[in-house]
Amino acid sequence: MHVVIVGCGRVGSGLAGTLEAQGHSVAVVDKVRRAFRRLPPGFKGTLVEGSGFERDNLEQAQIERADALAAVTSGDNSNVLTARIARETYGIQRVVARIYDPRRAEIYQRLGIPTVATVTWTVEQVERWLLPQKITPVWSDASGTLLLVDHVLPDHLAGARLASIESSGTIRLVAVTRAGVPRVDAADLVGQEGDLLHIAVAKAAVPQLETALAAPDAEAAS
Repeated sequence: MHVVIVGCGRVGSGLAGTLEAQGHSVAVVDKVRRAFRRLPPGFKGTLVEGSGFERDNLEQAQIERADALAAVTSGDNSNVLTARIARETYGIQRVVARIYDPRRAEIYQRLGIPTVATVTWTVEQVERWLLPQKITPVWSDASGTLLLVDHVLPDHLAGARLASIESSGTIRLVAVTRAGVPRVDAADLVGQEGDLLHIAVAKAAVPQLETALAAPDAEAAS
C-alpha cells in the first residue's frame, strides 16, 4: 500500500516507521521541516514540507495513488479538513483523522470520518483503520489464550449477517461500533461499511478468524 501521513509528531513519525518496516510505501507531510528529524534513521519515504490540505503538497506526496491517509497533526480542524479532501476530492476510502476533543470526534464519526481521540492507543488504532485486514489483539487474558480483537468490517461483508463470522466455542462477536455508537446486539446485525467489530477469539482460532474475515479472492490466492 501507499500511505500518506499528514503530521510528523510522535504519532505520525511512529506510524510512518511502523508502516515502512512492514513494507508499505509512505509519504509524510509536515509544515515544519525539522519535524522530519523524528523519523527513524534510514527512513526512505517521501518527505513533503507544507500543509496537508494544500493540493500541491498532497500531490507531491503522491496522494493520487494512495490507498490510505492519516491526518495526525496537532490541529483538529486541519485533520478533519485534510481527511475530507482525501475522501471527497481523491476518493480515498481508508482515511482517519486524529481528534483531541472527544465531543468533536463523536460528531465526525457520525459524519462517516473515522477518528482517533485517545492518545495512548493512537498509533495502534490508526494502523487498524489503514490496514483493516490485519488481526491485532487489543486485550488478552492472563493466560494469553483468550484475545479481544477490534477489526474494521471488510468490504465484502457489508450486507452480510455478522453472525456468519462466529464459531461455536472459539469465536464470538461481542459488539459492533457503528457510526460511533456501540451496539451489543451484534450477532443480529447486517454489516455496514465502517462498522468496527469487537471479537472475542481463542488464540488457537485466530487463523480461522482470519479466514472468516478474508475476501473470497484472498482465500483463493492463499
